[in-house]
Amino acid sequence: MIIAVIDGMGGGLGVQLVTQLTSQLGQKADIIALGTNALATNNMVRAGAMRGATGENAVVVSIRKANIVVGPIGIIIPNSLMGEITPKIAEVIASCDAHKVLVPVNQSHFDIVGLESRPLVVSIKEAIARVTELVHGKAW
Repeated sequence: MIIAVIDGMGGGLGVQLVTQLTSQLGQKADIIALGTNALATNNMVRAGAMRGATGENAVVVSIRKANIVVGPIGIIIPNSLMGEITPKIAEVIASCDAHKVLVPVNQSHFDIVGLESRPLVVSIKEAIARVTELVHGKAW
């Protein structure tokens, strides 16, 4: 099973996701880091991702093999993460067959309504719990 963690900017959210996923899942999944920039990728690999790749083409090529994609909700919204999510990246992620687990993080140019306001750490824990359920509940 391949879990792709996607993040941009400094990779802070991706680092937290990778750290907790590797702790929860151990060898049950290959966790790969797909960063929109080298800093994000490097930080996620340092956090424990098995391997990493950077940029639009890396996401386009690598996402094809992923079973689960995890990241901030902005990864499926063109021009989010301060413009690091290109329209092509957003389309490829949103259209891929992988199950997506998205963390609701408001961006400067859109709001997510209907969700209770809570600390990011709570949303990350929920995302980790959901991925763990998917890994244990499905035969890959």
